[in-house]
Amino acid sequence: MPLNLKADSEGVRFAALVRPRSSRNHIAGVQDGALKIHLTAPPVDGAANKACIKFVAQAFGVRPSQVSLVSGLTGRNKTLRIEGLSAREFTEKVAALLPGGGKEPA
Repeated sequence: MPLNLKADSEGVRFAALVRPRSSRNHIAGVQDGALKIHLTAPPVDGAANKACIKFVAQAFGVRPSQVSLVSGLTGRNKTLRIEGLSAREFTEKVAALLPGGGKEPA
């Protein structure tokens, strides 16, 4: 299933489904057009949001200041923005990060 992705001249905006209190930080796949992100941080006092920004920055090779939370401050469904990344670069990096290298199971 394709990601819900919007690109403009400044960067990309995408939907994310964040699962806090996971066993490890990783991208678990795509669900309903959203990138599934599992984080070890608890959803307390914004810890999961901070961990999400830090993890996404690391995963996509950008500075944390280039990643922002557009919506979904208190829920699992979030919209994130990465400045300075094109839609093509984003898609390529997502494919590399997905389990199985982005290939859908047969």
